[in-house]
Amino acid sequence: MLHKWAKFSTAGILALTLLLAGCSGNNATGGNGNTAEPAGNASSKTSDTSEPSASTQDTMIIARGGDSAALDPSIVTDGESFKATQQMLEPLLGYKDGTTEVEPLLAESWTASPDGLTYTFKLRQGVKFHDGTDFNADAVVFNFNRWSDPASPYKFAEDSFYYYDSMFGPEDDRVIKEVKAADAYTVEFVLNKPQAPFLQNLAMPPFAIGSPKAIEEKKEKFKSEPVGTGPFVFKEWKRNESITVEKNPNYWQEGLPKLNRVIITVIPDNSARFTALQNGEIDLMEGLNPDDLAKLESAPELQKLTRPSFNVGYLGFNLKKKPFDDPKVRIALNHAVNKAGIIQAFYGGLAEPAINPMPPATLGYNPDVQDYPYDLEKAKQLLAEAGYPDGLPGEFTFYAMPVARPYMPDGKKVAEAIQADFEKIGVKTNIVSPEWATYLDDTKKGDKDDLYMLGWQGDNGDPDNFLYALLAKGSSNNYSFYGNEEVYQMLVDGQSEQDAAKREELYKQAQVLIKQDAPWIPLVHSTPILAASAKLDGYIPSPTGSEPYSTVTFK
Repeated sequence: MLHKWAKFSTAGILALTLLLAGCSGNNATGGNGNTAEPAGNASSKTSDTSEPSASTQDTMIIARGGDSAALDPSIVTDGESFKATQQMLEPLLGYKDGTTEVEPLLAESWTASPDGLTYTFKLRQGVKFHDGTDFNADAVVFNFNRWSDPASPYKFAEDSFYYYDSMFGPEDDRVIKEVKAADAYTVEFVLNKPQAPFLQNLAMPPFAIGSPKAIEEKKEKFKSEPVGTGPFVFKEWKRNESITVEKNPNYWQEGLPKLNRVIITVIPDNSARFTALQNGEIDLMEGLNPDDLAKLESAPELQKLTRPSFNVGYLGFNLKKKPFDDPKVRIALNHAVNKAGIIQAFYGGLAEPAINPMPPATLGYNPDVQDYPYDLEKAKQLLAEAGYPDGLPGEFTFYAMPVARPYMPDGKKVAEAIQADFEKIGVKTNIVSPEWATYLDDTKKGDKDDLYMLGWQGDNGDPDNFLYALLAKGSSNNYSFYGNEEVYQMLVDGQSEQDAAKREELYKQAQVLIKQDAPWIPLVHSTPILAASAKLDGYIPSPTGSEPYSTVTFK
């Protein structure tokens, strides 16, 4: 069931903070060496029954602009959901802190056959799901069979395994042929065709392994009561208000997590979120207004954190709707958007104009593709050539993001600026911003929107994760319903090509054709800024947009 936004009361957060400050519980020490130990007596505790230091803080409160769509990572595509699910469920592989470099997680090691068609994973032994059941090869096979089977009894009403279909191909063209247990702690993946980014894909949050017992017993409730192997255990979800997770006392990584509790709250307004941080009511926030950056940098009790730029924010056209099925109309509207003005007004200069659908740091980015310059006269000329000398008739529904995202700090204001640009060439729009879950559902179906705003935070560092995931014909994240067959074949070939130079050339060619077809107006690649208490330690922002909080502590 979907709900209207409920603004998280800052007074409520303050009361909760004061309450939690009196809770007992020691910060764990040790870990992987990536973070500093907490200061003071907290790091020298030797007994679970000893009283914690009065200065010890064992709960982190994070504020964001919107709620999660669901807590089963296999059925969602939004970053707000992964921020929460990544604390509770883990994939076979992960990414090294602050990078997209693959490292072992639930799998200790792996080998690949010379032809790239068989991968064998040795699993970590002694790992338990939060419900006490064993993590093993059968659990891995259960999860992958669930995601690959459209008729799975554990695929519930209106749910889809979007990422599985996007990253491993639709039902009639699967990359993965079979997943089988060679023994209790060995899993073998047999592929129908090689996939260059296979390991990077497996490390993504959507492919985190859930407890088969919990999925079988909870059924549809699993999407709101997840059970995994992660550092934190699900405690409570108050829709559009907060998600609470608590320390997993049996976590397989010794000494982690360092916190006893994490509360992920919703404060829709960016300014209200920053005020809550200044007042000490929260410890970390995303979606900082550029106007607040100077205040952040001058406040000794706060710190600025920078997330590596690996994203794209864009305006998409619904190609199912006229006149947006005409590329000349789409190119005209590309010419009508003042990207430089948007970056200055809403990003504080902390972004660069986007030309292609993926950021420049990505393998295969084509620097030779030229953008459509801001040129209102050229836009009017192209509309006239398309048969609209007086602008487009009627009014079009323009979906503007209701939540702050790393690539879009204030979707409604950016939409209003674009709306004003469009009016200058005779294109009228009506901006609508339903709640986040409804927004995603509506734009995915494409029945209500003519234009929409979205973005993408790269999941795994590979170009396939941008171009195929977002613009391949039939991809579940292709909200523009773009279907160029030549582009599709290039992207499919790019998935299986093992030669890096040949892969790069395929992606460069695809970007040329995509630019000519203009299914989007690529807007920005942003450098997201997070704000936090100066006492927060061990938090390492990931370029993927979400990270585990297991190493976080307080000075």
